[in-house]
Amino acid sequence: MKNKTVLQNAFLIFLGIGLFFLLMDFLGLASKNYLRSLNAFIVLYGIHKTIKYNYDKGKMNYFENLFSGFITGVLGVFLGIVGLIAFIYIKGGESYLTTLSDTFFFVGKINIIQYCGVLFFEGVASSLIGAFVLMQFYGDVAISHKY
Repeated sequence: MKNKTVLQNAFLIFLGIGLFFLLMDFLGLASKNYLRSLNAFIVLYGIHKTIKYNYDKGKMNYFENLFSGFITGVLGVFLGIVGLIAFIYIKGGESYLTTLSDTFFFVGKINIIQYCGVLFFEGVASSLIGAFVLMQFYGDVAISHKY
């Protein structure tokens, strides 16, 4: 399957984000915003694995690798959001959501779909930026191997 690596690394992102946030909730650190930003490194790791795999297999096309890394990040974030929705409902639904949204940058009353929608679009933007930054590194690596 052509996208096997993308799916595997997206699932790895999902597992990493899920375990990270479960651990934060278990330790009582879910309200710490600065710790939430560490999930970006989990997403970057998954994107990096996909791009590195493509380069190791000889796929040097910049846009193909950029797109492959971006799709990996988006799928991982999407699975993470689905997991977050399930987790919010397990923990109490809207009442648990108020504890999450109070510690985030939301003003006023929001529902689960709004909360997860904003997080999804943030994740998509982070995936695009992360894939682009990593491709800048790999673009230099590919050029240095040619000479």
